[in-house]
Amino acid sequence: MPPRKRAPADKQDTSRQEVVIEALDDEGQGFARYAGKELRIPGAFPGEKVLFSVDYRGQRRMGGKIERILERSPDRIKPPCSQERTCLGCPLIAMNYAAQLRLKQERVQQALKQHPELSDVKVEAPLAARHPFGYRTHAKLVLSKVRGKVKIGIYRRGTHDVVDLRNCTLHHPLINRIIDVVREEIEHQKVWVYDARKKRGLLRYLLIRVSPANNQALVTFVTAERNYREVTHLAKWLTKKVPEVVSVHQNVNSSSGNVLLGRETLKMLGHPTLRDQVGDTRLAISPASFFQVNHEQAERIYALVRKWANLAPYNHVLDLYCGIGGIALGLARDAARVIGIEVVEDAVRNARDNARLNKLENCRFLAGDATEMLEDLQGDFPPGQVVTVNPPRKGVDEEALAAIVALQPRSIIYVSCNPESLARDLAYLNAQGFDTKTIQPVDMFPQTPHIENVALVMPRS
Repeated sequence: MPPRKRAPADKQDTSRQEVVIEALDDEGQGFARYAGKELRIPGAFPGEKVLFSVDYRGQRRMGGKIERILERSPDRIKPPCSQERTCLGCPLIAMNYAAQLRLKQERVQQALKQHPELSDVKVEAPLAARHPFGYRTHAKLVLSKVRGKVKIGIYRRGTHDVVDLRNCTLHHPLINRIIDVVREEIEHQKVWVYDARKKRGLLRYLLIRVSPANNQALVTFVTAERNYREVTHLAKWLTKKVPEVVSVHQNVNSSSGNVLLGRETLKMLGHPTLRDQVGDTRLAISPASFFQVNHEQAERIYALVRKWANLAPYNHVLDLYCGIGGIALGLARDAARVIGIEVVEDAVRNARDNARLNKLENCRFLAGDATEMLEDLQGDFPPGQVVTVNPPRKGVDEEALAAIVALQPRSIIYVSCNPESLARDLAYLNAQGFDTKTIQPVDMFPQTPHIENVALVMPRS
């Protein structure tokens, strides 16, 4: 997140004020109206009265920092993390888990209420995570060096100051081990860490993927320029100290902005991909490919999609935004043919490899823009079949939705990480003669406000 522009020091309000929190915003920050402005306070929960100091001010918005909680929410608990107030990466970690699930269900319901035509859609209770801690199998971390000490973690909200993560309660334990060793080796080997303010240095980001099924990891060092000697030396010591690291890559990102990955990725040591398994589907995942961070919940989503698809051996499936093929490969076990479409070419290569890995010959994966590819498939996809979509947060654009409708599917199964864009797209489909039968939230991201949803959509009879 880029730093906010703070008010000049002589205009900042350093006094302490009281406010009652009205709700949580989409990022899990406490929200209230104060002095005619929208106020957001990280770590504050609805119904709580807090004493706060002003952190920043804008024309319409202001931010605050909790100084003391005067009246506590009954849902507040002691968080299992000593860095909760400084990190703020898990906004709900001090809220009991049952309350988190209620809040997430309400968020989905509120998104639907913005569209009256969806008022009758049933939102099921979220599928709770069996393991609400230690579930993250993918970490994207920023590096910095302050007075000779290396920090590996995330940016403190609104700044370029890095919160050094130590034994994060959300990370898979192998991720925490790798972070500790990388930090130690960077200091020991005196590797030049990138300075975001001065725009110079070598090491910028650290990306870690873990396969829980195999207890192995793929590590990517993102550097400001191509570097063989120092990164290889670092990689060798990492694999020596953490033998579970079976693949190390270098990604070269010379841009001065906040983009995480550059276009060039080089294999330094080990395997080109990370081998993993979700349910009965084996997967090969490359450094730049997207995959869900919570394997247990991803397996439940894939199983639900497969159940709702209710495929017969003669059915065809079109899977849009298919990624590395997680959903498509499960459906291919029941269908006559599955076509997957994905814009990221690395992910499409992974999907094709994964089809071979699982000995599934009825899959075809295409690289390209969903809207353009749908137009090309109009004559190649018979009506009355199944379409699945799993788009990024922005949802599906209207042209792609129109092309899906033109295929005359018997069902659309929509997997979404954003309730607002999901509701918008369901409202569009409603206007085109499709009804949303049910929405099943799945808590993919415990301790955060985010919620995954699976919606079943069928043509109106």
